[in-house]
Amino acid sequence: MIKIGDKVDERYRILSRVATGGMADIYEANDLIMKRVVCLKIMKESLLRDPRNVERFANETAVAASFNHPNIVRVYGRGFIEGRPYMATEFVKGQTLRDKLNFSVNMSLSDACEVMLQLTSAIGYIHGHGLVHRDLKPDNLFYLSDGTVKVTDFGISIPIGTMPPGEAIQGTIYYCAPEVLMGNPAEIANDIYSMGVVFYELVTGQVPFEGQNPEEVASHIVKNRFPEATKIMPSLPQSVNKVIATACRKHPSERYINADEFHAAIESLISNRDNFKERRGFLSRLFGFK
Repeated sequence: MIKIGDKVDERYRILSRVATGGMADIYEANDLIMKRVVCLKIMKESLLRDPRNVERFANETAVAASFNHPNIVRVYGRGFIEGRPYMATEFVKGQTLRDKLNFSVNMSLSDACEVMLQLTSAIGYIHGHGLVHRDLKPDNLFYLSDGTVKVTDFGISIPIGTMPPGEAIQGTIYYCAPEVLMGNPAEIANDIYSMGVVFYELVTGQVPFEGQNPEEVASHIVKNRFPEATKIMPSLPQSVNKVIATACRKHPSERYINADEFHAAIESLISNRDNFKERRGFLSRLFGFK
């Protein structure tokens, strides 16, 4: 039983319990060697019986430990405590993007574009290391008080072009690209699609496809045309709608080639000041109210 004040590996002093996630218990701790506050992510004891959980946790630790990017949560170390694997990471003071959306429903276009610039930069870096994230969604993106975005959760990341034999569909259904749902190997285009869905949700406050169950959602994603963001938010510029639509084309080859191209498209949106002018509907223009 881990308690406040315990010392882990003679290095980390437990300061407080921050949260409990699906995979791990999260603690704030003091790194006694480096003299800094860190986050300890300790795998839940109840999950140790399934080797797939241990493998996923180990994969996340190994993958993230190799990254050094301002928009990716840093991993400082790893080990075991009471037979449970843990990782020590950068302590991020902030909420997730999901928390932000739960509070404000959607974001302003300017804030959404800033988030996407950082996200595409981080994912471009990850792709440059030969990996696909496979689980990009607001829940896995920290949103700091200064607007900084930090990508986390690399538990199901795998090398580009691979697919573990016999693996079930991974990722969160609402953000999965059509080809992922059809069992195709992991490709850069999968993350491009997921980022497009995140952008859609940031500006509209909802995901593009919903259903009564995961199977119904998957069917909509594979079979139905991707909805226009402007149908939900008519005030959005068509140029924004075009960027999202390009990222979320049904066929991977029709999407942005890579995260850098997606990033450049966001930069183009920001550079056009007309995109950020207030847009009023027909009735408001006719009658003069806001």
